[in-house]
Amino acid sequence: MKAYGFSRSDMDAVLFEQETPSPEGHDLLIKVEAIAVNPVDRKVKAGIKEHLNTPKIIGWDATGIVTAIGEKVEHFKIGDKVFYAGDITRAGCYASHQLVDERIVGNAPKSFTASEAAAMPLTSITAWEALFSRLKIIAELDEGKTILIIGGAGGVGSIAIQLAKIIAKLTVVTTASRTASEQWCCKLGADHIINHHSDLVLQYRSLGIDDPDYILCLNNTDQHFTAMAELIAPQGLICSIVGTQEKHDLDLLKTKSAGFVWEFMFTRPMLKTNDMSAQHYLLNTVSQLIDDGKIISTLSETIGPINTENINKAHQQLLLGITIGKLALTEIEE
Repeated sequence: MKAYGFSRSDMDAVLFEQETPSPEGHDLLIKVEAIAVNPVDRKVKAGIKEHLNTPKIIGWDATGIVTAIGEKVEHFKIGDKVFYAGDITRAGCYASHQLVDERIVGNAPKSFTASEAAAMPLTSITAWEALFSRLKIIAELDEGKTILIIGGAGGVGSIAIQLAKIIAKLTVVTTASRTASEQWCCKLGADHIINHHSDLVLQYRSLGIDDPDYILCLNNTDQHFTAMAELIAPQGLICSIVGTQEKHDLDLLKTKSAGFVWEFMFTRPMLKTNDMSAQHYLLNTVSQLIDDGKIISTLSETIGPINTENINKAHQQLLLGITIGKLALTEIEE
């Protein structure tokens, strides 16, 4: 099989050949048709501190076709089209083939192209788990409540806005800092938009609506923690996906009986939790929502085939921190 990997954090991706692995247990061998890039790709690359003799294959968003299955596979058969985000502890999707546990794989949406489908898994899992597992939102009970999504135009925000509106039926306030990203958030269903580069508390309160019952932080937890603690409604919940460099005073939440919780979509596959299969069912639900026309694609650009030039271009765009939606690449050049 062909793959692109990194030997050091300061080096470009290199193309190399290795033996195509054989699936065992719950694993699927998938021929990759398209991938999407995410900030986690750059973070994992940056973590390669010593020169690796065998380059590290990264990438955690893909769609493809099942070409072989392990003996314990229950949900899929050879020829199925699938999409998935994978497991950060295993080889990634910058490759012609990849092994992935079926319990974190979903049936690809029939109405999407391979690139459109590849843009969805990681962000969909993250947004779904953040809203419904971490913030404990129950659609039937919490309809009409308010959520503030900090960083609405990025990959996760683009899905979270849609799920919060379509599934939970919440009032959605989100942040965006440019005209293009404001327009994108409006297209996805946001009710109100404020700027995360300005005073969040002042802007939110000027909307004349109740303080948010939920806050989902997708951008710079350190910068926004104090504002989130001030804004969150009594007995509300804050969830973040962005790690911190500073220590924060959780006592700011005490008098409100408010809570703070993390979302990390790799927890289930990484730690082999008993509910690992939840991501399989979650992705199937998202796939059905897409095919039913309830969720639109968050793909903003398909850069081209997987090669050194396009991988580097995608990583440079991520580094700028202004990407709207998701970036995808098609299968490896022959």
